[in-house]
Amino acid sequence: MQDIINTAEEHLIHTYNRYPLVLEKGEGVYLYDNTGKKYLDFSAGIAVFALGYNDKRYNDALKAQVDKLIHTSNYYYSKPMAKAAENVTKASGLDKVFFCNSGTEALEGAVKVARKYATKRAGYNEEQPESEIIAMEHSFHGRSTGALAITGNPKYQKDFRPLMPGVKFAKFNDLESVKALVTKKTVAIVMEPVQGEGGIYPATKEFIEGVRALCDEKDMLLIFDEVQCGMGRSGAMYACQKYGVKPDVLTTAKALGCGVPVGAFVVGGKAKDVLEAGDHGSTYGGNPLVTAAINEVFEIFAKDRILDHVNEVAPYLEEQLDALAAKFDCIKERRGLGLMQGLEFSVPVGDIVKKAMDNGLILISAGTHIIRFVPPLVITKENVDEMIAILEKSIETSL
Repeated sequence: MQDIINTAEEHLIHTYNRYPLVLEKGEGVYLYDNTGKKYLDFSAGIAVFALGYNDKRYNDALKAQVDKLIHTSNYYYSKPMAKAAENVTKASGLDKVFFCNSGTEALEGAVKVARKYATKRAGYNEEQPESEIIAMEHSFHGRSTGALAITGNPKYQKDFRPLMPGVKFAKFNDLESVKALVTKKTVAIVMEPVQGEGGIYPATKEFIEGVRALCDEKDMLLIFDEVQCGMGRSGAMYACQKYGVKPDVLTTAKALGCGVPVGAFVVGGKAKDVLEAGDHGSTYGGNPLVTAAINEVFEIFAKDRILDHVNEVAPYLEEQLDALAAKFDCIKERRGLGLMQGLEFSVPVGDIVKKAMDNGLILISAGTHIIRFVPPLVITKENVDEMIAILEKSIETSL
């Protein structure tokens, strides 16, 4: 194992603090390292592998597409692309979709929709009107320069300024703080229905409804970032559907392709026809391979009734996490939505996460004091029990 780690460290740019673990294969909700050690996975590749690992139906669909056609460019149509576009628009309740390669790229596209909408709103004058976007404190939308500009965490931004201008940050779940930032230049409000990297904070119904009403009143676009909380993790296909609120633009990725690099932004209503030919592009976006993956994901979601399963298992996960929190004074709070949960500790969680890995459980954090639980959506109650037992042991031996 160490020789593989040494080779990687020698040749990779050190932008990740990786664990000393070489993963080799997966099966169901378990991962195996190159020594054969087994790990229960409660991170799912950061909320990507919704269906777990090595699902034969998914694997076969990708293998079949590889043998047909992988890539042609967006000068042409393909059957998988057309079907994927239909699947995503129907699932989101919106009208049109643009396929890209990641969640970050999806946010970049959403920002361009907002900026172009400012021009449309101004009547397509010759000069681009000044426009502002309101984002949320403690949000995370990606690490490219545009997505970074709307990420409400100075830690990620400080070494890469100047960033895109015209971005203001409001307090999440504080509608008055949003209203206080709105000017005639404000063209969009962007938010995660459930903040992920910022600490697993779900929006309140009053807040998300209030922001929607404000956007309608002021002719602004409402952009929901559902890269992490979307694709069934909340118990609805998209978390905003739990609130009964529809955005103008929605971004999706991660579990959209369950492992292949794909993302998308979806538009509807007044954002439907903002972008025109030549306004945006992606060489690989929507190629036959990744869209075949999308289509198989939707097929399995329907056949296996994944949303029903999430709504059955998620309350049990909440109950067991609440019970665990009651046992340890160092656990301050459990919060989340569906199978996107977090435990906030009064101590840094790094040692607990490492100890859990030693004990055969893969977890990830959300900041220094929060353990994040974003397992494959196919986990069972027995998997929850197994996770709780390992985590409890890991906490006891870490404090």
